[in-house]
Amino acid sequence: MNNNAANWAVNKLSTDGPTPALPVHELVYRQLRAHILFGELAPGQPVTIQGLTEMMGAGMTPVREAIRRLVAEGALEASGNRRVGVPMLSPGNVDELIHARQAIETELALRAATRATPENIAGLAAIDARLDAAITSGNVRAYLEENYLFHASLYAIADAPILSAIADGLWLRFGPSLRMVCGRIGTQNLPDQHKEAIEAMRAGDAEAAASAMRDDVIQGMEQVRQALSESIV
Repeated sequence: MNNNAANWAVNKLSTDGPTPALPVHELVYRQLRAHILFGELAPGQPVTIQGLTEMMGAGMTPVREAIRRLVAEGALEASGNRRVGVPMLSPGNVDELIHARQAIETELALRAATRATPENIAGLAAIDARLDAAITSGNVRAYLEENYLFHASLYAIADAPILSAIADGLWLRFGPSLRMVCGRIGTQNLPDQHKEAIEAMRAGDAEAAASAMRDDVIQGMEQVRQALSESIV
C-alpha cells in the first residue's frame, strides 16, 4: 500500500490527534463527518448551525461549509425552511445499499487480495484484533471505528480510488443506522467475516477473500434492515 493510500484510509477517521496543515473548515468537516459516520447524530435527528457550533466549538462559517459538503454527499438531508437533518433509511434504501456495497466491496476485496503484502495483511489482522477487543468489552464507538478502519484499509490496499471513494461515501448513508443496530443487539452479536478474509488473503485465495467480505457486507446490512423494521413496528 503506498503512502497516499495509507493516509487515505487513516484520515477518514475522526480528527483526534495532530493533523498539521489542515485548514479550519476541513477539520470541522472531518469532525462533523465522523459524528455522522459513527452515529453520534442519529437517523432523523435535525441539526442546526447554532447547535453544531456549540457542540464542536467551531465558527459558523466552517460549520455552514461542512453542512453544505455533507448535504452534497448525502450524509445530511436538506428540507423546507432551511431544515437539515440526518436521513432516515427506508427499506428501499437498504436494498440499494446492499446491491451497491456487495458489488463494489467484493471487487475491492478481490483487488486488495491480489495486491496485499504480508505487512498489509498483518495490519488488517491488528485492526481486527482491536475490533475483537471492542466487541468483548462492549465498546460501541471503538467497534464502529475499527470496523470502518478495517474496510477503509482494505480499500486502500486495493488501490482503486474511484471504487474506494464510492464505497466510502456509502458508509455515510448507513453509519448512523449501524450505531442503532449496536444499541439494539450489543456488540456480541454483530457479524464479522474479517478473519475469513484475512486467512484467505494469507492463503493467496483472492476469490475466497472477496466472498468473505461480500458475506460480511450482506450480514451487516441485513441487521440494519432488521433494526429499522423493529423501529417502525
